[in-house]
Amino acid sequence: MMKKSFLPIFLYAFCLQAVAQDVNTLSTDTLTEQDLGTLSVTARRAGTSRMAGAENGIKINREELFRAACCNLGESFTTNPSVDVNYTDAATGARQIRLLGLSGTYVQMLTENMPAFRGAAAPFALGYVPGTWMQGIQVSKGASSVRNGFESITGQIDIEYLKPEADEGATINVYGNSLSRMEANAEGNWHLTPALSSELLAHYENEFAHHDRNHDGFLDQPEVEQLNLQNRWQARKGNYIFHGGLAFLHENRTGGQKHSAATAPLPRYRIGIETDRYEAYMKHAYILDAEHGSNIAMIVNAAFHDMDAGYGLRTYRTDQTNLYGQLLYETNIKHHHNLAAGLNLFHDRMNQRYRMVHDSSLPLTKDNERETTGGAYAQYTYTPDSRFTFMAGLRADRSSLYGTFVTPRLHLRYAPADLVTFRLSAGRGVRSPHALAENHNLLSSGRTLLIGPMHQESAWNTGLSTAFYIPTGNKTLKMNVEYYYTTFSRQLLIDYDSAPTMLSLYCSDGRSYSHTFQVDATYPLFEGFELTAAYRLNDVHATYDRLRRKPLTSRYKALLTASYKTPLGLWQADVTCQLNGSGRMPVSYIRPDGTPSWNKTYPTYAWLSAQVTRWFRHCSLYVGGENLCDYRQKNSIIDADMPWSQTFDPTMVWAPLHGITVYAGIRVNLGNRQ
Repeated sequence: MMKKSFLPIFLYAFCLQAVAQDVNTLSTDTLTEQDLGTLSVTARRAGTSRMAGAENGIKINREELFRAACCNLGESFTTNPSVDVNYTDAATGARQIRLLGLSGTYVQMLTENMPAFRGAAAPFALGYVPGTWMQGIQVSKGASSVRNGFESITGQIDIEYLKPEADEGATINVYGNSLSRMEANAEGNWHLTPALSSELLAHYENEFAHHDRNHDGFLDQPEVEQLNLQNRWQARKGNYIFHGGLAFLHENRTGGQKHSAATAPLPRYRIGIETDRYEAYMKHAYILDAEHGSNIAMIVNAAFHDMDAGYGLRTYRTDQTNLYGQLLYETNIKHHHNLAAGLNLFHDRMNQRYRMVHDSSLPLTKDNERETTGGAYAQYTYTPDSRFTFMAGLRADRSSLYGTFVTPRLHLRYAPADLVTFRLSAGRGVRSPHALAENHNLLSSGRTLLIGPMHQESAWNTGLSTAFYIPTGNKTLKMNVEYYYTTFSRQLLIDYDSAPTMLSLYCSDGRSYSHTFQVDATYPLFEGFELTAAYRLNDVHATYDRLRRKPLTSRYKALLTASYKTPLGLWQADVTCQLNGSGRMPVSYIRPDGTPSWNKTYPTYAWLSAQVTRWFRHCSLYVGGENLCDYRQKNSIIDADMPWSQTFDPTMVWAPLHGITVYAGIRVNLGNRQ
């Protein structure tokens, strides 16, 4: 069923956005040290910091990422109170981010300010970015800047990779866990000349054992083998800056039944997904006037995603091309006034072949989706002093499918005193849905999948946040309180409720909204020990047959993290506890014996993780455990003994699929790499 596709793809990228990298973020030392004659001042760097601009966001650096296993992007938000990462089904291992109570399709994913992982890449994208490759992550909430496009509805997540121009060196990381998952990572960079640097990032992972702890006949998690490579370049001469790179990923994902039941007339239910992904980007920037912050830049990013997926006798195949280009100009008009303006171009092409029934005698349906969207934007920022920032942006785009649309954005920041900062945001976001491509993992369900006509999704997001810095003794209590409201004029819904043996995907203009309230606080109780507590409340509704709470969405989440590092920085211990609130299950069906297929709601559950790290001069050893409460969803696959029936469903996932997982790893630093 699977096919090999190692076809070369020639991707020309001729220019791109100037990437003004913050030199202060290049070093990933967990300690900073400055010599003042005979005085040495040592301080622990914060794992997260609040973004300084008008947008409400945080920067997550490597200090924070190293507090947990963080094998990939999907495991990087364990200690973060704002971002949830959940499994979407118990058969394929697909995961998605939730931000402001809504699924990850409404979060614009970026890699160094370039849109990433669109369309068919979305269900498994969180596993495509190895944790050791990341220098940091920036999470912006609400309507974000218009610079990167029109798709941001609940926020943006921008991934920063390690940089070729950083201090020369290399890092080797080896990881293994009790689920028979092994990983090896290597990153290294070279300064070929004072003006030219190169970097190679390599990742390999393999899960080589079968696990079926709940004895339902299905693998608890798919077996994944992945090879991931990336080569990055940086050059600078005078006022000219260049960044460019190539990337390749090959992944085999295998799941399903371990063996057929003795009386089963049909073969073993298998899931197999083979993916080849190629990417290339180039960025060119020229600083016109450093004193006035004037620069011009261009960026082109291209990705080719080739996937062959089989879900039982259902099939989904696609070869997908995503192209992105941007031309921009930025300048400080006067001392307090900044203007950024530019042009964007998006092109998405998907050649899809699929069979949505378990009948291999039927031919594949062909469906080609193509959309080209070009637009222009302007963003004005007024900063009269350090206490006030006003930022307004407007962009207009024209889609080859949906015509012309406008997306305005507004951000205000006001700090009346050093102790408090207010931020207000409002804006519109739109996105073009690709129903089957973005949700092809739903083919693993036995339900009949129905897809209605697609229309452009559109929503308004408004938010208010307040950050407090309260002196307490000789320390500072950092507190954040925020509220966001998202309302859709049109939304793509996955309807589990209308019929128990059907899954319907359609665009609805019925009422659909999300209210999110969050409060979090961080306090260093004593030297080296930091405590963070957070609570978030979600109220998410959509109109199906009637207005209902969105299914499989927790109403609240509480989080408590504790981190301690010894005075000399040799030992570090981290503990994270989550309390995930209950939520609504989809409408159930009645079994022949008169009992419902599942309960109307699912319960609250706790999740606990811990890690201990020993730091040495050139390496670190870490050992930890996840889901130490050993809470698992008992029936993660409905009617697992009847995988060819319409009632078979692995998508009713609301809790962890695996019990206690123990892991260990080692990081070795060569040269100056940290």
